[in-house]
Amino acid sequence: MKYLIVGLGNPGSEYEGTRHNIGFDVVDTIAQRLDGSFETARLGEVSTVRFKGRTLVLLKPSTFMNLSGKAVRYWMDAEKIPLDRIVVVTDDLNLPFGTLRLRAKGSDGGHNGLKDIQAVLQSTKYPRLRFGIGAEFGKGKQVDHVLGSWDDDERGEMEERLTTATDALLNITTAGLARAMNTYNGK
Repeated sequence: MKYLIVGLGNPGSEYEGTRHNIGFDVVDTIAQRLDGSFETARLGEVSTVRFKGRTLVLLKPSTFMNLSGKAVRYWMDAEKIPLDRIVVVTDDLNLPFGTLRLRAKGSDGGHNGLKDIQAVLQSTKYPRLRFGIGAEFGKGKQVDHVLGSWDDDERGEMEERLTTATDALLNITTAGLARAMNTYNGK
């Protein structure tokens, strides 16, 4: 069985380590755990790894966050992966830092990366993992918060949170989405 796990983020060194790039960080963690490495490919960086008899195609789109749909569609078609075996990992302002929320489908929640994916795929029926980045910012400072670096407290917890997110995604591939949701939502 084959899965496409898409970490949303923006390419370029100026975005590394920012809250908005947590999707990239999560798929990097999966690749590290499973001894994978990313190669530059069409519309993104891709790593193909194996886990308990499953093939995981890890994708970091190079199209910038708000144009991620084209990369998702291309790799979905190229690898012949159905919609229900795609998982998109994204940041979420509405969740406290590090909190995970898995869903089988849903709205874009105001997230432009998800909005573009939904427009290109013409569906909201694909799994997603939202990683909370918190909303601790002043009025008019949302962009600074999202594109900002993690604070010291967040950085101190990051390894544990990335491990939990990785565990959740790998659990989807072996136990199924419903069980992973029951185990990891809110963690």
